Amino acid sequence: MTDEVVSRVHREAWWKRMSRRMDRASLAFSEQVRDAVLLRRDLDDAFYDDLLEILIGADAGMGVAEQLVTSLRERVRLERIATAEEALNALKAEMLTLLEARDRRLNLDARPSVLVVVGVNGSGKTTTLGKLGHRLSAEGMTALVAAADTFRAAAIDQMRVWADRSGIDVVAHRPGADPGAVVYDAIQAALARRIDVVLVDTAGRLHTKSNLMAELEKVRRVIERAIPDAPQETLLVIEAPTGMNAIAQARAFHEAMQLTGIVLTKLDGTSRGGTVLAIEAELDVPVKLVGLGEGIDDLNVFDPAAYLDALFAGVLELPAG
Repeated sequence: MTDEVVSRVHREAWWKRMSRRMDRASLAFSEQVRDAVLLRRDLDDAFYDDLLEILIGADAGMGVAEQLVTSLRERVRLERIATAEEALNALKAEMLTLLEARDRRLNLDARPSVLVVVGVNGSGKTTTLGKLGHRLSAEGMTALVAAADTFRAAAIDQMRVWADRSGIDVVAHRPGADPGAVVYDAIQAALARRIDVVLVDTAGRLHTKSNLMAELEKVRRVIERAIPDAPQETLLVIEAPTGMNAIAQARAFHEAMQLTGIVLTKLDGTSRGGTVLAIEAELDVPVKLVGLGEGIDDLNVFDPAAYLDALFAGVLELPAG
């Protein structure tokens, strides 16, 4: 098998193992669908109104929900769909088309590549970097971490613990040091050691009156001066249970750092299964990685088909194979 096929097989196996952790989202979604939609005999206006309400309640967002219901109406008409179950299968297909339209690959082809992780404190930035370092190592790539969240001594210590577990090195200065200096030293170390990827941890809050976004923009400028085409990836870490409440926060990070992707953590802790759709639509940025647990191997590439299989598991049979 080719490396691409092996990677796909491993990813699908991970999702099958982890999808049961989406039980909260699947249960909430399936209960609403069964009560309001699945038992209907007619695909009338009331059917679509109830479906729209369910999608909005699942945090898919008004715009996405209306788009999906409008597309579904047209599909039902063209394909002469007659039952609620057939309509739900069509809805799932519409959602898959929407999700598969985005490029979710991590752009880490340059040597070294620089991947910056941003987000508010407590969102899981540091643990995400540790898990990502573990994934890269398992794929045969070398990585080191720039511990640039220098405003919290605990963040540096936590990063060292995760890096040790992942088998990667850390470049760190004393607490309170200039984050840009840490990033600069990490990039120079990566160039000297021919490291594949520099993973940059950043602050999510400052103890001073300095503006967080201004500090992050300075870190970005340091990276661009050291490697003109970097950073190759800038990922925002968001906790899935925060749902639409994270959008305003995400916009601020996007404006400052030109995000290339989202890492959605605690997907197993939300009952709002539409969060992925809403966040992507609002920011026009793809979810590239998801977390479904606390273990070091509980971070993986977002797989739209597996995600929807898990979400619809309570109301639709999974496809054979």
